Amino acid sequence: MTVLELVKPLPPVQREEKPKDRTDFYLAVGLTTAVLALLAWNITGFPAASDDEGTYLAQAWAVQNGKGLAHYTYWYDHPPLAWIQLAAGAWLPGLIAPSLLAVAAGRIAMLPLQAAGLLLVYVIGRRVGFPRWAAALGLLTYGLSPLFLTMGRQIYLDSFAVVWILAALALALSPSRHLWHYAAAGAAAAVGVLSKETILVILPAVLVALWQNTARSTTRTWAFGAFASGLVLVGCFYPLYALLRGELFPGAGHVSLFGAIQFQLGSRSGSGSVFEAGSGANSLLHSWMYYDSVLLIAGAVATIAGLVLRRLRPVTVAGAILILVALRPGGYLPAMYVVQVLPFFALAIAGVLFHTLSRLQHGWKWSAIALAVVLAAVVVAPRWYVGDRRALTANDNAAYVQAAQYLRAQPPSTVVVDDVLWLDCVNAGYPEDRVLWFYKLDLDSEVAARLPGGWRDVDYIVSSPALRQDPGTLPTVTALLRNSTVIESFGSADGVIEIRKVDKEPS
Repeated sequence: MTVLELVKPLPPVQREEKPKDRTDFYLAVGLTTAVLALLAWNITGFPAASDDEGTYLAQAWAVQNGKGLAHYTYWYDHPPLAWIQLAAGAWLPGLIAPSLLAVAAGRIAMLPLQAAGLLLVYVIGRRVGFPRWAAALGLLTYGLSPLFLTMGRQIYLDSFAVVWILAALALALSPSRHLWHYAAAGAAAAVGVLSKETILVILPAVLVALWQNTARSTTRTWAFGAFASGLVLVGCFYPLYALLRGELFPGAGHVSLFGAIQFQLGSRSGSGSVFEAGSGANSLLHSWMYYDSVLLIAGAVATIAGLVLRRLRPVTVAGAILILVALRPGGYLPAMYVVQVLPFFALAIAGVLFHTLSRLQHGWKWSAIALAVVLAAVVVAPRWYVGDRRALTANDNAAYVQAAQYLRAQPPSTVVVDDVLWLDCVNAGYPEDRVLWFYKLDLDSEVAARLPGGWRDVDYIVSSPALRQDPGTLPTVTALLRNSTVIESFGSADGVIEIRKVDKEPS
């Protein structure tokens, strides 16, 4: 044997690679698919289409067709990124099923977004230390809530914003702790804010996650720097857009970003206090409780209790901030605000339950599990069954569908509608400048200029619940209703939709 043979290196040992554990993937995807099937079932029939949904969908249409950021003058009431995202997919359902109500097609386009939100709830649960069963419980608590099966079906900017802020939290909690994860977390947070500005209040929760997931001596400074870079670089596009258009500051003859902010913060009418009987905020809280008091009450209690649990704190800080914002007296509380609350309440419930069980001795643990199962079967399941069953069976949009079908069959004319039906008319071939959103008749000088003869230049007005909700506050709409005759009506009671022909000569 030669010396070279003696020093020749041994062949590398062939190590058998262990197959990667895909349990989390299959569990999360399986549960998300099941919840998504429930969300999609009867999505066109329930809940009733809202004017906000039609507005955002029409703005997405404007982006798709190169009409700018809105189908009317864009006045910076909200950042536009949510409906820009909606524009990327809203065309597909209508292409496949053109007979669908436009809002129904837009709801179907929201399903991939909601799937991402459900998956992120599971991911965040795992990254704050939940076992699989607790992360799955968080996903199901969120996804099976009647509030989610109602609000999650609708086209709301808050749905985009909350998914992006969940993505920011998931990235900030990444176990890999790569610097690009933190920069991406900042970018995701900025996209969330540019989807719905009110999500900005949850930003401290993302910072808490960053703080907990970084080491003080090594990565923390760099992590916060990367996060700030992503946040600023993406977030600055919105004010830059306004600056380049000469619309950053208020001035004569144009809208402005700071003018809109001033209106939202100082001029907009408040909703009152949630503790004041009869106030808008109090009525709104009762409407949320009607759909699901279990998740709201248990989630609020779990959020406050979970603030003492370090690993759960990013989630509970977010929930606590949202509670405080809702409780502030005199502020404006929109109906879709609860969309932001639901995932954090669901995670708080699952997290507090897990931490409680993990601290109990063996005998007490099984007693607590038995109690939780009994409460779920006796209290939660019956309430959720009633709410979920309504979501899966009710048909609250039949009148809108019939009205849309009637309008599509008529020759194009000048018609005043709410925003639910605006896109249906445009898709049916009505000239877009002759389909007028009722709210703009008295509040947009550009729209008023299209009607030199005032209300007499309108051929038809479609009277819907949204159009009738503020009687007497819009003079042109009031005149149209007074000087028109019902030629077709669909639905009944308060939800009736009337096609009214305008009488050119006042009665």
